[in-house]
Amino acid sequence: MQLKTKGIVLYETPYGETSKILNVLTEDFGKISIISKGCRNIKNKLRGVSNKMNYCEYTISYKENGISTMIEGNTINSFKNVFGDIKKSIYSFYLIDLINQVLNENNDKELFYLLANSLIKINDGLSPELISNIVEINLLKYLGVSLNLDSCVNCGNTSDLITIDLNNGGCLCKNCYHDGYLFQEKSLKLIILLSKIDLGKIKELSITDNDVFKEIDNFLHEYYSHYTGIYLNKKDNLMKI
Repeated sequence: MQLKTKGIVLYETPYGETSKILNVLTEDFGKISIISKGCRNIKNKLRGVSNKMNYCEYTISYKENGISTMIEGNTINSFKNVFGDIKKSIYSFYLIDLINQVLNENNDKELFYLLANSLIKINDGLSPELISNIVEINLLKYLGVSLNLDSCVNCGNTSDLITIDLNNGGCLCKNCYHDGYLFQEKSLKLIILLSKIDLGKIKELSITDNDVFKEIDNFLHEYYSHYTGIYLNKKDNLMKI
């Protein structure tokens, strides 16, 4: 069956002397495998659309329970600014790898839009650190361990929230908090804000307080380790890789 679908290449694997097997996250079918025949030849028409992080509209011969075959591809976004900046590239590839891990647990088609929008926003100049935090928070629902950031996990109070309790997976109000880690007020407000942001609609996003970013990042790292079995690279280590 020949059809068109938008897709982002997650991984590429050499196949034979001139071809590749691509793992592609598609708009219509979730993650699928596509063979790109001859794309490693310099003059092959599929060469430019068969690399990791390509975002294209692909025409494929689709096989539901096998490897589909690429017929042609037309670039939607080349992410020129991402590839021209080492920091943007590292964070973008980090998000591809992270979402690919989540896809092994949940192949929901909405993950395509989450990845596409995150890469577009990083390419457009928004903070890659905060974009990664937004994606990390969003992915928790696909892993079945969403954070409750709207109300106190103990009493249901929606006001006077002062921290997030790791063991109960959500906020605590001042009346229910007794001991344990206490978030900075700015950090708590920001992580709640990030949980509500629609990536497809935001135009600006930045942070000037590095301590706030590190606090949120460290919490998410610990939460993922505690509940998901997925290891998050700490952002201050990414640039050292």
